[in-house]
This record gives sequence, structure tokens and C-alpha cells, in this order.
Amino acid sequence: MISFAGGLPAPELFDVSGIEAAFAKVLVDQPERALQYSTTEGDPQLRAAVADRMAARGLPTDPDQLLVTTGSQQALTLLAGTLLEPGAVVLVEDPGYLAALQCFAFAGARVVPVPTDDDGLIPEALDEIAARERPTMLYLVPTFQNPTGRTLPTPRRQAVAESAARHDFWIVEDDPYGELRYDGAAEPWIAALAPAADRTALLGSFSKVLAPGLRLGYLRAPDALRRPCVIAKQAMDLHTSTIDQAAAARYLHDSDLDAHIARMCAAYRERRDALLSGLQQALPAGSAWNRPDGGMFVWARLPTGHDATALLRAAIDHNVAYVPGAPFFAGVPDPGTLRLSFTTHSPAEITEGLRRLSAAISS
Repeated sequence: MISFAGGLPAPELFDVSGIEAAFAKVLVDQPERALQYSTTEGDPQLRAAVADRMAARGLPTDPDQLLVTTGSQQALTLLAGTLLEPGAVVLVEDPGYLAALQCFAFAGARVVPVPTDDDGLIPEALDEIAARERPTMLYLVPTFQNPTGRTLPTPRRQAVAESAARHDFWIVEDDPYGELRYDGAAEPWIAALAPAADRTALLGSFSKVLAPGLRLGYLRAPDALRRPCVIAKQAMDLHTSTIDQAAAARYLHDSDLDAHIARMCAAYRERRDALLSGLQQALPAGSAWNRPDGGMFVWARLPTGHDATALLRAAIDHNVAYVPGAPFFAGVPDPGTLRLSFTTHSPAEITEGLRRLSAAISS
């Protein structure tokens, strides 16, 4: 099976030796601390390292503004539990991240979709819906979005920040993919824009750039929001794994994470290009797809009359898989859409997977 379905980092690109050395170092140098209970806020050395990386990317950050979480998914759960009462309105990109939609549903929120186009969330639509719905929160993945791979341009980010200030809602800015850039210049975080500075929670993760098995994420938020999240996390799991935090801090001290990310990006760029170069031959005439500047996903749309969910059975019969786009919509789904991930297969495997997909569509 060649699967374009999973949003996983390539395991052969993990820096196993560097991570192994970091764990060995903390167990030799500070075993009592690494194996003991820790503070809920997180390892001070890790928070300092994350703060330094954020500052280097244009967002001055104090370590005390950060909360280390057990993956950024936990950060999202903490925010939902802290901010959302049953019936509270959450605005989301449409389509958007499926696990976030599930998280908000579990919190009893009312999820309201905001339309998007090829540049992501449409600010004029956001402003109109916010005025009507009086939301508590907007959740978005503005850089290399899941599932579409789209990136919100800077003018739209500024418009989002201004809309949040105008209509008094929180912004939850999720950025798991931002460092996986293959082309173009980086966009500023919404959290770095003045109108959003006091109303944005920024989520980050080591899952895509180091290893998802560590389950290390982090939340940067104003004190008024971060402190209740700390209390909620203390009740939930006390703290994130002490030894994993200590090893990550040691890795960031001893190894060059930026050089490792550059190696990942070189490989992923080649894989993205292999996928893009083969789609015209693999998909039916009249299909369309985007060209993401980074991340893990290409978003495709089949011609009218094609249903990506119905087609999946034939694809699996041909030993190839993808994710139909319909479940990612909070509003009316587009049945012709599909998400294709390119990170976990070599260019040769991607070419073969597209050949199988073409055969499935033709069958």
C-alpha cells in the first residue's frame, strides 16, 4: 500500500543519533531531575530554548509566557476547556483541521465555518460572520494549513487581527508546519501583529520537526489565558514527561535543529515536486490542485460528478490511499476534494502511487 493519507513526518529522517545522545546525556548528568516530578509550566531550559527560537523568528517571547504541553493537541484541549462554555461560538476555516473540529464538538461549542479561497480564510467573510455570531474564538492554521496546504498572506493576517480586536474574540493560531518551508519568505505570526498581541494563543510543536513520539508541544499566550491553562493542565496530567522535556532541551543545546530542519525540507521539497509533477497525468481532466510552499499536504479537487469518498474503495483495491476532503468541512462539504500527503514516500514511490491512483480512477 502506498498511502498519501497520513500527515506524518518521514521516519527515516529522524535524528535518531542526536536524540539518543540527548537522552543519554540527561540520564548521566542529571538522572534525579530527569526522572522526578516537574513543574506544570514545563522545563525552564526547554521554555528558554523555545522562547529564543520564537524571538529569532520575529516574536519576542519570555519563557514565562510559555506552557509546555503533551503535544500541541493538548494545548488545544486546554484552550477549549478554559475558554468555551457549552453553546459558545467557535469560528473555523472551512475546510479545516479535523481534530480541532472534534475537540470543539466535545467541548459543546457551536462551530461556525468561515469561507476560504486559494489564499485561505476570507477576511471580509470573517468580519461579517463575527459581527453576526459574536464568537468566543477563531481557530486557524494560517501557514501550510491542514488539509489544504494554503498559507494566509500578511495583509489577510493583519485583517484577521483587526477583526478580532474589533469584535473582541480570541485567536488560536496553530503552527505545527511553519518551519517546513520550501519556497518563498516566511509570513509573520498573527500573534506578532499589534492588534492581536493581547488576544492570541500561539500553538507550536516538536512533532513535525523533531519526533512526534516525544509528544512535546507548547502554548504561548497572554497571562490572563495562560494561567487558567496551567491550572487546567495541572488537574489533567500534572506535567508533561520530565525526561522527554529534559532530552529535548539538551538536544536544542547540543545539536543544530535548524540544520536538521533544512535537511528535512530538502527531502520534502523533492517529494512535493514529485507529487505535483505527476498529478496532471494521474487525475481526471478538469481536476485542480494547489502548489503549497511548504508543509505536508496538497489539496486537489476532482471535476464535477466525481466523489472522492466513493473513489477511495477503488483506490484501496489498487493499493493506494488518500484522505477524502469531505470530513474536513464544518459547512457543506465538497465531495470532489481530497488531501494528498507527500512526506513519507520517496519520489519513486510517489510516482508509483500516482500510477495506481490513475488506474483506480480509470477502473
